Order: sequence, then structure tokens, then C-alpha cells
Amino acid sequence: MVECIVKNWQGEQVGQTTFDLRVAKEKTAVHVVHRALVRQMTNARQGTASTKTRSEVRGGGRKPWRQKGTGRARAGSIRSPLWRGGGVIFGPKPREYNLKMNRKERRLALRTAFTSRIDDLIVVEEFSEQLSRPKTKELVEAIARWGSLPEQKTLLILPERTENIYLSARNVENLKLIGADQLNVYDLLHADKIVVTASALQKIQEVYGD
Repeated sequence: MVECIVKNWQGEQVGQTTFDLRVAKEKTAVHVVHRALVRQMTNARQGTASTKTRSEVRGGGRKPWRQKGTGRARAGSIRSPLWRGGGVIFGPKPREYNLKMNRKERRLALRTAFTSRIDDLIVVEEFSEQLSRPKTKELVEAIARWGSLPEQKTLLILPERTENIYLSARNVENLKLIGADQLNVYDLLHADKIVVTASALQKIQEVYGD
């Protein structure tokens, strides 16, 4: 059971909340989270890098000069990998980089990563009513009052996408906005501070608390 202080729009403490997520054992926690992070980053690779071998490069069908008598080295094609404009030896070809990981293990890694950031977790009240229209400046000022400086990378977790908050947050350099049901290990570990609303924290408990 983890207890968290809840802050209001002005940054004042107005209460407490708790959440309880099953995490990995201390001996295996780092390994599980690391595997999930490597999987996520690897699966994000497109795998579209491609080069041509000497058989795929255009041209080079004629022998550039005769075998003997010129004083130059023997050459059979101008598309040899030794030539400029020739083929590539052992170059990359399109491939799949996907790594597999069991669903239970992925969710365990996610819960462990989230719980490990408890010291950088900021829980706030629902504030969508405070932004009756998109206002980036007001949102940035509120995040600073909550304890996350503008130069720090901040992850803002909401129970669901709210248009005014989304429009207010999309142009802030170090701010990323995600839904409570879209958590991922990379964003949780990459952020300096994690701001989550009390309702989003409850949704995280419902979605991931198995």
C-alpha cells in the first residue's frame, strides 16, 4: 500500500490517497523492467534499412577491361563491392526486430516501473474545470506549483483525453500527455516528474491492478 499526498489547482495539500499494485520481487525487478524497456524500444524500430548487393546494383555487366596486358588489377565488374558505386557486403536488409514478452510479465514490469517512481509522483485533483478554454500558460504555471519545473521532463497522466487540456499541453516542450490506460515503461522511466490526477490513479489501479 502506497500513500500519496493530493494537491489542488493552487498546489496546496488537500488530502491523501492510496494505491496498491503488485510488483516484482526485489531480486528480479530490475531484470523484468529492463526486458520490458528493451522490448518496447526494439519493437519501435521500423526495420526498413536496406542496401543493394553486387547482384542488385544497376550496370556492371561488361568486363571493364581485358584480363591481361593492361598492368592493372583484374576486374570483372564495375559494381564490385571494392568499387565506388558498387554493391555492399553484408549490408542491412529489411527485417523484423520484434521481441516477445508474456502479457503477465509486461504488466508486472509496468506496475513495477510505476511504483518505483513514487518519489517523483505528484497526485493532483481533477482540474479540467479550471481550463474552460485552452490556455498553455495556466497549465504550465499549475505544473510548476505542483512541483515540476519547466526544464524537467513531465509526464501528465489523465483518466481520459480532455480537449482543452490536450490543446493546452501539446506545445509544451518537456510535457507529455498520456491516458491512464496507455502507460508504457519508457515514458514512466524517462520522465523526471509524473503528474497524475486522483481519478487517473484510480483507473490505473483498476486497469493494471490484477
